[in-house]
Amino acid sequence: MASKLKTDVLETVSGSGTIALSNQLSGMTTASLPTLTFAEMPVGSVLQVITGSTSTNVTNSTNTYVDTGITATITPKYASSKILIMITIAGLTKSAANYYNRIALKTLRGSTQIDLSLANGWTLTTMQLRMTAVKSLTDLPNTTSAVTYKMQFMNEQNTSNVQIQTDSNSGASTITLMEIKG
Repeated sequence: MASKLKTDVLETVSGSGTIALSNQLSGMTTASLPTLTFAEMPVGSVLQVITGSTSTNVTNSTNTYVDTGITATITPKYASSKILIMITIAGLTKSAANYYNRIALKTLRGSTQIDLSLANGWTLTTMQLRMTAVKSLTDLPNTTSAVTYKMQFMNEQNTSNVQIQTDSNSGASTITLMEIKG
């Protein structure tokens, strides 16, 4: 059932006058909202969201960084924008073959390292371990050109295997890039 509001007079908040609405809404059938442009959005607004994912297994037994396949590219609308980077790394696996295996994860903007993390709790065990890791960080690329973010990894001890996206049961690793207006 539709509701109707009927009134003869609308009074201002201060009580100093009335507001006339006669024929102000005639012919209106739907609410019309103005289109908000990127320039009109306030600081802190999310301007765009870009995602990437991969489930391709990558193995590394060296202390040289290799690409995980976790990558996405964003073209910021404004040079003053921040990029919020959220990464979920699936099937991060340490083999049982070496007591000291430890995975180092590196996040890059293009070829520039912007973050380095270590899976510290994994050392001193001869068990095979598998986990999902989640990380988030912000970056200020200071550009309106396309920017590619990616993750690399290595075995810090240079022995045995460490892996990303170990198998189909691990699910996909994802990267989400959100441009936040600065």
